[in-house]
Amino acid sequence: MADLLSTGVSGLLASQVGLSTVGHNISNQNTVGYTRQTTTFNARNATNAGSYYIGQGVDAVSVQRSYSQYLTQAVWSATAGQSRATTYSQLTSSINNTLSGSSNLQTALDAFFSSVSSVANAPTDTASRQALLGKASSLVSTYTSLSNQFNSLNDSVNDQIKSSVQAINGLAASIADLNSQIQKASYGGAIPNDLMDARDNAIEQLSGYAGVSVIQQSDNTINVSIGSGQSLVNGTQAFQLTTAQNQYDASQLEILGPGGGNLTNQFGDGALGALVDFRSNVLNPARNQLGRGAIAMATAFNAQHVQGIDLKGKAGSDFFSVTGPTVLSSTKNTGTSSGSASITDVSQLTSSDYVMRFDGTNWSMSTTDGRSVPMTGTGTATDPFKAEGLSVTVSGVANAGDSFEVMPTRNAAAGVKVLITDTNKIAASGPLSATKASTNTGAASITGGMKITDATNANLNTPANIVFTSATTYTINGGAPQSYASGTPIQANGWSLTLSGTPAIGDTFSVNPAGSGSGDNGNALALADVANKGILDNGVTTIGKSYSQLTAAVGVAGQQATTALATQTSIYNQAASAQQSVSGVNLDEEAANLIRFQQAYSASAQVINTANTIFNALLTAVQS
Repeated sequence: MADLLSTGVSGLLASQVGLSTVGHNISNQNTVGYTRQTTTFNARNATNAGSYYIGQGVDAVSVQRSYSQYLTQAVWSATAGQSRATTYSQLTSSINNTLSGSSNLQTALDAFFSSVSSVANAPTDTASRQALLGKASSLVSTYTSLSNQFNSLNDSVNDQIKSSVQAINGLAASIADLNSQIQKASYGGAIPNDLMDARDNAIEQLSGYAGVSVIQQSDNTINVSIGSGQSLVNGTQAFQLTTAQNQYDASQLEILGPGGGNLTNQFGDGALGALVDFRSNVLNPARNQLGRGAIAMATAFNAQHVQGIDLKGKAGSDFFSVTGPTVLSSTKNTGTSSGSASITDVSQLTSSDYVMRFDGTNWSMSTTDGRSVPMTGTGTATDPFKAEGLSVTVSGVANAGDSFEVMPTRNAAAGVKVLITDTNKIAASGPLSATKASTNTGAASITGGMKITDATNANLNTPANIVFTSATTYTINGGAPQSYASGTPIQANGWSLTLSGTPAIGDTFSVNPAGSGSGDNGNALALADVANKGILDNGVTTIGKSYSQLTAAVGVAGQQATTALATQTSIYNQAASAQQSVSGVNLDEEAANLIRFQQAYSASAQVINTANTIFNALLTAVQS
């Protein structure tokens, strides 16, 4: 009877373990990261009874996780991809909203050039001139507002990088601590399932910030590396990441490893990868492109404005001021050199930033993304380095390894200002004015206005009398007769004048230097035409097109981010579903197991009761 009793007790105890495991599963059905556990049973060694063996019951030998390392790692990878896609989508959505919001630059540009056209229609009208100054101020405010919003977005990226690094450090410490607990709890061969779940959950959270690589150790601890292989956790030891300012630009945070190595560009997946990628490939190019457009607008408008005459008869001055290139020295420089830069050819200007390095003998230039840029010149004040529309001068003594970063356009939009506040100083008139003699009897009239074709012509300001010798010929200052056709420009001395209609013999038109109070609109027309001129990209791209390129690039990045998010979400859902099909708690299955173990428990109790009944019957028989 002792063997039967022992057999019943073994079944009772084994069923009790099974019931406890099922109850644990049911209790943790909503616990994040919990893995369903199952009880493993083995039959006890049977007793030899001569020609046969008698079973001795059962033992619960282990409680194991329903776990697939492959599926779990697939979830970690999918989490990193989805987190990157989510963060990137949010960031691109923010910058798209900035460009399409109330500070729409295209609207401000259209309004400004429309006001210039209004001045051309009424050159001496004070109200039109005041409206032009107002629209110019609004345009400058729009540039400033967009620049400030881009700067705020850059600050947000820095804050998220900093918080992500802090979260990674906290999770690394947690994983190392769990490694220590698991290592201690594994002595004797037992597996601490719940600690393993907690560690896997921490790794999944970590993968949301950076792609992870996990290596299992023989003592049940793990080693974790992130990014391109940076060790983060080695057994029970956790390493810490830090953030630091970029060696050139203090407004850009970078990520450093435990030894101080720069890891910024080593993150592909996870939130960190998205933040760095967005800043490098969307935000900074957008800031540079915005500044490039501001420089093109201010430079082209100024170049035309100074060719005109204001209402006081004085030559026009610069209408706008704009911030020039920024040159930043590396904090690692050991020499005393410094750099300065200016823009010499707007048409050659790109939206790139550049790094200049000194090897001990020569300076070299490359874009921040690694493209080599050829330079001419020696870098002195009289012979500066020249490349891609820039002129760079280096002074002081440079040591080998010293470097600078040149940002030609990054800060330009924030630095645009209107220099003219007096409406009288708007140079709407061309340097020359054309008038029709009051004694003319023909139908010819001035229709195209005066246009300057060569401002450097030595005879530009020489007065000219155009006298028609017939309906199809004219002379200038008594010179040789020239052919006339209505609508065909009359050109001389660096100017062009368009007449229409048929003149009479003796009709006269005069071209003279403009004086104060001139009602000429030649320069105003040219100023309005700045909006249509190719200024950037070797004279191909207009100011408006430059902004369109900016919005298009950001829009494409946003569309790609939306598509990537949908794809990565689908991948994550599939990976999570596959992992949960193995490791998730199924209440229907657990209910069935609960009944099964409950019945086994009751049956084992009945075996014990039967053994007890037989034993009592034997005692009664012996006593009688």
